[in-house]
Amino acid sequence: MSSLSTHVLDTALGRPAVAVPVRLYQGDVVLATGVTDDDGRISALAPELAGGTYRLWFDTAAYAESTGQELFFPEVSVTFTVADERHYHVPLLLSPFAFSTYRGS
Repeated sequence: MSSLSTHVLDTALGRPAVAVPVRLYQGDVVLATGVTDDDGRISALAPELAGGTYRLWFDTAAYAESTGQELFFPEVSVTFTVADERHYHVPLLLSPFAFSTYRGS
């Protein structure tokens, strides 16, 4: 089984994105929910994932409201495939008019 963590960074403010609501889906089923901590992390969103396709959903509108920012993307969904039994880390980098992600370690 694989494990999953995430990290959200606000690149415009140059700091971790605190209190971002996150959901993990497989298909239309919510498998896990969490909120980023003071370092912008959720260390163990899913401690056991089997192979398959999953989607992380980030409520960036809630984050923008809590920080007084205007973000072009009110939500971000990242779909990824678990193909082996390693740890999966999916960071999200936010700015007012863009976002990026990658497979971290």
